[in-house]
Amino acid sequence: MRLNPFDEPYLTDPAGVWRRILDEPGGVHHDPDLGLWLISSHAHVRRALADPATFGNALTLAPIYDVCPEALQLIMQIDAPPTTAAADPPVHPRTRRALRVTFANTADRVEQRYGPIVRRRVGELVARLVARQGERVDLVREFSTELPLLVLLDLLGVPEQDIGRVRDWADGQIALIWGRPEPAEQVRLAESLLEFWRYCQRLVQARLDDGRYGEDYVSLALEYRDGDDDRLTVTEVASIVFNLLVAGHETTAGLLAHALDQALSEPDRWRAMVEEPARIPAFLSETLRYAPAIDGWLRITLRPVTLGEVTIPAGARCLLLIGAANRDPAVFAHPDRFDPGRPDAADHLSFGHGPHFCIGAALARLEAGIALARLTAAIPGLRLTPDHRRSYKPNVAFRAHRALPAIIDVAPPTGRAVAPDPAGAEVPAA
Repeated sequence: MRLNPFDEPYLTDPAGVWRRILDEPGGVHHDPDLGLWLISSHAHVRRALADPATFGNALTLAPIYDVCPEALQLIMQIDAPPTTAAADPPVHPRTRRALRVTFANTADRVEQRYGPIVRRRVGELVARLVARQGERVDLVREFSTELPLLVLLDLLGVPEQDIGRVRDWADGQIALIWGRPEPAEQVRLAESLLEFWRYCQRLVQARLDDGRYGEDYVSLALEYRDGDDDRLTVTEVASIVFNLLVAGHETTAGLLAHALDQALSEPDRWRAMVEEPARIPAFLSETLRYAPAIDGWLRITLRPVTLGEVTIPAGARCLLLIGAANRDPAVFAHPDRFDPGRPDAADHLSFGHGPHFCIGAALARLEAGIALARLTAAIPGLRLTPDHRRSYKPNVAFRAHRALPAIIDVAPPTGRAVAPDPAGAEVPAA
């Protein structure tokens, strides 16, 4: 079985490839070209995510290709300790405990701590779009990537003038690790990643040197640390910030872009949410299942493991095909149909499962819910341009739109009345 995640057929229609893989018996296959074991069924992916004793995380953030020597030399200078995605026990339970204490991760806590920030940032960006009535905009560049990054910078206490640099650094890390750049580009991206890491170290050290802590995440993490390296080291705080600045906005940006794509590509879906904002949470849940922002994730086997009738040896790198698992007919009825009313949507694995379940899931839902509610209320006639064609960045893990060109139209869809905007068109998290 072969999978080319950088090939045009996969980039334009991954579901067709997922269907072919799922139709093959076993649900586990080896791809000699990628050097990866492909795990596709919902049951097997869920098991792998839940079993860190068998499926380790140490190489989750390691490129899947042979890095050129010049780039590798730069990467080796990035001495960020594993704390989140790449951490295994005993480190991960300790750092995860720190995250649970310092980063709001339930719907109620997220609403209380982060809700006002999200509403302010959504309001600013929507107002900016409304002011461009009749114009063509790129919803990816001007909304879906901008919102979660601005929110995250507010949470972390990062200066807003650094937004461009942080965005470029985060995009570069994703391209370097899960993409397939040429050697010269590898070197450029590795230089950028090292600069990104040094920036995070300086950010934490500056807060530590100042000695006056506020409500931002860096302050909360240092307060939790309380000078005790057995809780967290200063370098681990910087590593957590390093990871949050990437994962904390790229996944939410992907959710927003996929939701806008699914809603606007079928105008009746957008119109339904304009008329009934209460539909938004279910729509987002189905978007997470149908079009996950991360459709593949890496693990390495720490011991031989048998899935179905296939035994994967120890030391094997595995690609967990989350997108395929979310289309598994053994779990989801009519899996290739986008259906916001389906009762089984919540069984998706788009936020992971088990000890590495996404710490920012509730925040992502809140951001996306408020964003869609405000957009449908303020720009009910929003529509994709007629020339739009889906195009994604080549990547083995993150499925990111290159662009979503749209026309700003604040008039209601023709022939339809718009429902009153309940409570400022803000909806609870799904």
